[in-house]
Amino acid sequence: MKVNKGILFILFGAGCFGFTPIFAKLGFGFGYSLGQITIVQMSVSFLLLWSITLIKRSSFKGLNKKNILQLLMTGCFMGLTSIFYYGAMQYLPASLAIILMFQFVWIGIILEWIFSKIKPAPITILSIVLILVGVFFASNIVNGEIQGLPFKGFLFGILSAFTYAGFIFFSGKIAVNVNSWTRTSFMATGAALLVFFVFMREIPTVLPLEADLLMAAAGASLFGAVIPPLFFAVGVPLVPGGIANILTSIELPIAIVSASVILSEAITPLQWLGTAIILAAIVLNEVGGSLLKFRKNFKRESF
Repeated sequence: MKVNKGILFILFGAGCFGFTPIFAKLGFGFGYSLGQITIVQMSVSFLLLWSITLIKRSSFKGLNKKNILQLLMTGCFMGLTSIFYYGAMQYLPASLAIILMFQFVWIGIILEWIFSKIKPAPITILSIVLILVGVFFASNIVNGEIQGLPFKGFLFGILSAFTYAGFIFFSGKIAVNVNSWTRTSFMATGAALLVFFVFMREIPTVLPLEADLLMAAAGASLFGAVIPPLFFAVGVPLVPGGIANILTSIELPIAIVSASVILSEAITPLQWLGTAIILAAIVLNEVGGSLLKFRKNFKRESF
């Protein structure tokens, strides 16, 4: 039951993250800056999470100076992801920004290699190659659609992939025995502190708080900085890391569909093909190795 429960939490959290482009684009459409949107987003996240944590009287058991600092630093990855992800959307179509951010999958594999000393298997390397092929099609390079788009947008998109991979990696390993609400609140604190520091000069510009800014930032907060970290904090420790990567991939099709339906962005058949290749590569990486091991063991037992 624990694994099933963890799967549901991760699916819901990842699915919610897929809707964040809607609110980011909405905020930019209203004329607000990246700094204004992320400042209000993280303020809402900080206040909402700590309010719930204190009202529920969530346990602080297991916290110490070391893991509090680790949680704050993990939260910085969450704050950086919002900055880079929304920054990419200022210059690129939401669907392309999403695809770039989704490179966190193979980056996460590299992080496992560096920090957990888990060397990529041949099938993992094949999966990375397939992901890059998928990106080639999904970015619509074939039709020349990316020509003329600012390099800054691509840089922000790739940086968001690195920071998101870092957040997922460390959120599943830091203070896992601490209450989920408490963990997520400390991570939101780290994210808010980083955003306030980066956009210090823009803090006065969000006051008086306008309804349009609050609506866009609150939506981005709930779907990007509150629900996913909370549900990942609960779900990721309950499932193997490989399965967690597969499950979080649901945010890619959800984000692209939302960009197409709600933001009216044109998604070509080649982009859908690229998206399908990326998803297939993720499944291949996580399931292929197990299937090969099963096949080898089956042959041995047969003889």
